[in-house]
Amino acid sequence: MQDFLNATLTPITLEEVVINLVIAFLCGLVNAGFYRLIYRGPGYSVSFLNALVALTMITALVIIVIGDNLARAFGLVGAMSIIRFRTAVKEAMDITYIFFALAVGMAAGVGLHTVALAGALVIGLVLLLLTKVNVITPSPKAFLLQFTYAPNGEGPETPYLAEINKRTKSNKLVNVRAVGESETLELSYYIDPKSKNDHVELLRELKRLNGIGQVNLYFDEEQF
Repeated sequence: MQDFLNATLTPITLEEVVINLVIAFLCGLVNAGFYRLIYRGPGYSVSFLNALVALTMITALVIIVIGDNLARAFGLVGAMSIIRFRTAVKEAMDITYIFFALAVGMAAGVGLHTVALAGALVIGLVLLLLTKVNVITPSPKAFLLQFTYAPNGEGPETPYLAEINKRTKSNKLVNVRAVGESETLELSYYIDPKSKNDHVELLRELKRLNGIGQVNLYFDEEQF
């Protein structure tokens, strides 16, 4: 059993280490590139892109260190269990890309260069196709409208509602929040504009109303 734990069946040379890490670096760049193309939020994190590249190379290095030695594998598992990650990953796609980086890094680490490069390209293209072409998801049409309203006691109680109904096929109030200690409210609506430019006209009309301030319109993707 001791001989089995200490066995290293495939010694690796410095040249192989360098080649594996270079392949991991290229796969990490492919991974980060696809993430940048696919990301649909307001702004991607440059540090996360760099982390994807580094994570791919680090995974490859871990696999190189383990090799065929079972004792090293158990030792690294114990060492990694000490680490506590405090950063919460909110996006499901971010988690997908982290596992993507781990997978291609492992393939590069064991010397399966063709598998690593082909996997990085094929999986990246599939994710790009699913996101950009909307193969299995409908085309998003709704917007998230947010604005603040401070009632002044003059005119109708909800002057904004008539404009929202006029410019949208459907709308739904999803959140109301008090701002500070005043009577100002922050309202959030999901809206589906009647025509292509109705959301722009709605913004203009809301800004003209008394008591309305800080009007913002977001393209909401979480519903789809």
